[in-house]
Formats: sequence, C-alpha cells, structure tokens
Amino acid sequence: MPNDLDFSGQVVLVTGGAQGIGLGIVQAFAQRGARVVIADRLLEQAETVATGLCAQGYQVEAVGVDLAQAEAVFACVQGLTQLDILVHNAGYFPLTAFADITPQILQRTLAVNLSALFWLTQAALPMFREQGRGCVLVTSSVTGNRVGYPGLSHYAASKAGVNGFIRNAALELAPLNVRVNGVEPGMIATPAMGNLGDAALNDSIASRVPLGRLGTAADIAGAMVFLASDLAGYITGQTLVVDGGSTLPEV
Repeated sequence: MPNDLDFSGQVVLVTGGAQGIGLGIVQAFAQRGARVVIADRLLEQAETVATGLCAQGYQVEAVGVDLAQAEAVFACVQGLTQLDILVHNAGYFPLTAFADITPQILQRTLAVNLSALFWLTQAALPMFREQGRGCVLVTSSVTGNRVGYPGLSHYAASKAGVNGFIRNAALELAPLNVRVNGVEPGMIATPAMGNLGDAALNDSIASRVPLGRLGTAADIAGAMVFLASDLAGYITGQTLVVDGGSTLPEV
C-alpha cells in the first residue's frame, strides 16, 4: 500500500523555518522524505537548523531572505530548480496598541505576512506549470479571521487578507492543478509567544482551551503535512483551524 504521507523526491520551501512553528513544519516534511529549503531572515540560525537535521540523515538547506523585499522573494524562489510545496509560514507581529501603529510597522506587517505570499506564489508558478501540479500552504491565524486580540490590529488585518488570498488564488490556480490552503493556529507554545518561561501564565491560557493545553509546533505541522498530501488532493481554498477548540462558542 502506498504511503500517502511520503514526500520523497519532493522539494518543500518553508519561510520562517528557523524556529517555532516553521521549524516544526521543516522537521515534519524532512522526516517524511522531502528535501526542505528553509528561507529565513535569520540565516545563521536557519543554517544551524539545517546542519543539525542533515546530521540526522535528512535533506535540509537554508537560504537567507528578507520577505519584505519583493525582489529578494523572487530571487529566492527562482534560485530553485524544483519546487513542489510552498509553505509561507513567516510572520511579523510586533505587539502594538492601535493608536501607536506607525506606517513602518503596518508596511512591514503587510509586506511579510501578505504581500510576500503573492510574490512567493507568482515566482513558483513557472515550476508548478512545468510539473503539472503544485501546492501552496499558508500559516494564517484565528486572529483577524475568528477572534481579535488587543495590540494586533495590524496583524489581524494581514491574516484576514491571507484568508482572502487563499480562497481567490485557489480558484484562479485550480486549472493549473495547484491547490492553495492554510492552517489557522490558535495559542501555540513557541518562542514568539514571549511567555514560555512564565508557567503560571501558560497554565492560565491552557486552562481556557477546551483540550486543556497549549498547542505545539507539531500540531500545526501535522495539519500542513495532511494538506500537502494526496489525502487532501480534493481540498483547495480552505483553512483548517488548529486551536484545541478555543474558538468554539460556549453556551
């Protein structure tokens, strides 16, 4: 019986793969046979990750890119000779009160979270066309699409835009056999949360999650692997909420 979760022979590009959720995604695809390219502004950290995974027998490499720069994004993708699965995971979300959001903060938030998704996908299209198939995955968020969070108006707006992109790009790219989907994480324990060392705060957050715990990078990676696999071959234009039930209504 074929293994539907075997990605041997496929190349996966993961933005923001040097840490947190992105690192979990890199590990998940590498462990399933894919050659993974980490595209990250933190090149030294990404190279350390790649070296460690290669030492374990996996195929991982790292490239440096500032996703806020469209030219750099195109150059990153066009430097590849093969690309089967594109995962835009990198995100920018400085906690900032609405009244204090500056043009610079808003511009970089939209550039990294939303605009880069356009340029990454456009740059990948020639390879997708040649291969006759492709897969675009995005780390979206429940914030902006299902809930709000003080200090993240700029981030929420960018992620609402991401979900709009997913639906419309899926429609336009379907004739090319390119599927576009996303994952909406809830409260995930990553360094980006900034409170991993605060056990009391983490416990407080976890107590409000129906499943009783914070999510992990592996939880998000599992959803990504499923959406990239042939098991999800008839799914496009969708987002999968992975939040432990946090956004379910209470009666």
